[in-house]
Amino acid sequence: MFSYITPHAKQYRANLHSHSNLSDGSLTPEQLVEAYRDAGYSILAITDHEAPYDHTELSTPDFLLLTGYEAYIRPSHSCAFDPFKPEIHLNLLAKDPHNTAIVGFDPYFCKYMPLEEAQQRRHLGNLGPRRYYRAFVQEFIDEARKGGYLVTYNHPCWSMEAEEDILSYEGCFSLEIFNTGSQLINGCESNIPLFDKLLRRGKFLFVHGADDNHNKKPFGDLLCDSFGAWTQVLAKSLDYASVVEALEKGDFYATTGPTITNLTFDKSHVTLDCTPAQRIIVHGSPKAAFSFYNPDGTPVTHAEFDIPPQAPYVYFSVHTADGKAAHTRAFRPEEYRR
Repeated sequence: MFSYITPHAKQYRANLHSHSNLSDGSLTPEQLVEAYRDAGYSILAITDHEAPYDHTELSTPDFLLLTGYEAYIRPSHSCAFDPFKPEIHLNLLAKDPHNTAIVGFDPYFCKYMPLEEAQQRRHLGNLGPRRYYRAFVQEFIDEARKGGYLVTYNHPCWSMEAEEDILSYEGCFSLEIFNTGSQLINGCESNIPLFDKLLRRGKFLFVHGADDNHNKKPFGDLLCDSFGAWTQVLAKSLDYASVVEALEKGDFYATTGPTITNLTFDKSHVTLDCTPAQRIIVHGSPKAAFSFYNPDGTPVTHAEFDIPPQAPYVYFSVHTADGKAAHTRAFRPEEYRR
């Protein structure tokens, strides 16, 4: 028996990607904390562009700040933004709350942190100027991991990278399968097809949801980029070490609304319970996906099913009638058949 989510386990709502006025966001860190706490969140990572700051002094017993920042690599050596060329953005989440080192420091890319302050930070990896090609990106990811960071791959649709480039990278622990800000820009930042292609190539990234909020629009506006996608973290308790442990183990899932309250494997037999939904889907491949729903249109909250014996992986999604969804990571047969 393998219980991934148990009915009485605490689930902490997290936004793992946000921006304050320390880079190109509109709100102060304190305002972000207040807004997300009031919205029912328990965890917030303020990940300003090339600007790692330790915000843990804002943590309280019921609200945890994670340390990290968003790094980017562009074709332009001077970090010029080009809306018609690809680039890569990576969130670096510090396993040590006081780690504010900069990976692959390049002054052209430090547009927000004062240069004097950035130069005094600990620098990881003597990578030289930023260069946008596979080997450099891979070296950057490797240096970040060696330096104590968990690396996420951000908004792949917005970034416009070739699939073969994305498939080539090693070391990202999770893929942003939902990104509120990018979804509001392009309408196609639900990255389930890419996730499935990664799985079919043997790349088992976890998946998470995040806002990537900059708050240029007020709360309640149609284009407000807060509170649209989040990650339910299945940590033992709300402290830094426990949350990092849960992230490293993949004990979390992505959602834009539904909550999964139970996910238990009895070898290949699965039981899933959730908040009221239109349907529950088990994914064994794009051709082997099975839906559970009530033909009379009433909400479904429970499903039991057997995973096909030939499935190389399985993952689950829960969908509501208003288009909201929850999405789990993928599980290998050796995990659930033990």
